[in-house]
Amino acid sequence: MPHDLLPPFDPISAGWKRMDAEGYPALIGPFFAKREGEGWRYGFLAEPRHRNAGGVVHGGMLMSFADDVLGITVWTAAGRKPCTTVQLNMQFIAPVRVGDFVEGRAEVLRTTRSILFVRGMLTVGDRTVAHADGVWKILGAN
Repeated sequence: MPHDLLPPFDPISAGWKRMDAEGYPALIGPFFAKREGEGWRYGFLAEPRHRNAGGVVHGGMLMSFADDVLGITVWTAAGRKPCTTVQLNMQFIAPVRVGDFVEGRAEVLRTTRSILFVRGMLTVGDRTVAHADGVWKILGAN
């Protein structure tokens, strides 16, 4: 069935919980979360406002979402201490279309006293659409 003829995905009825957001994430969201074992999955429904001039979801939207997914994973691993992105690398693998539900997962690879290294992946169904890795600093840590 063509993508535009499928019924719209409803994250809430699929067991996802809407995340509270302020500032920039509230402007580009909503984002959703779902427990997965000991960790979490995060998601957003691609809307027409997320498109670029080519008609697919803008890479900046995917990067913003990845920054949130990796950032909340780091925040949790750092004991909920304030953290900030120092470096974020992104590899765009496949396009995302309006109506797609994008899921993000992340894992912390290494933690020092003040720095965390993390990587993540964005998927649509079983299709990988992007990889991300980055470095976060725990604010106030030396």
